[in-house]
Amino acid sequence: MQSFHLAQLLAASLGGFFGAGARFIVSNQVYAWLGRDFAWGTLTVNVIGSFIIGFLAMLFIDKVHLSVEMRTFIIVGFLGSFTTFSTFSHETFLFLQSGEYLKAFLNISVSVLTGLIAVAIGIWAGKHFLAT
Repeated sequence: MQSFHLAQLLAASLGGFFGAGARFIVSNQVYAWLGRDFAWGTLTVNVIGSFIIGFLAMLFIDKVHLSVEMRTFIIVGFLGSFTTFSTFSHETFLFLQSGEYLKAFLNISVSVLTGLIAVAIGIWAGKHFLAT
């Protein structure tokens, strides 16, 4: 098993600080615009994060060679904190608990489908960007 270095831990921690802050700002702004009747804020950050990771995957594979610390900062730290599976799960559970089964179903299906589509679009955009 490969061990990590202190620099990677610091990179992940610092990226997590910024990612969590960005998630707080973005999701709360979305909730201010669209209300809290549905998990719009969580859906938004997860879709944005899915697009970004798809896009960056193409850049990191073919074009941009970053240090392991910088990749850790961006992928594990920032995007790991910006996106949130735990909040998605909690919000879905709350919908189920309150008998809002349609909202729970929509939250699951829309989140998973749009996340996958966002990754695919990110990969396509990354490939297109590399081709130019």
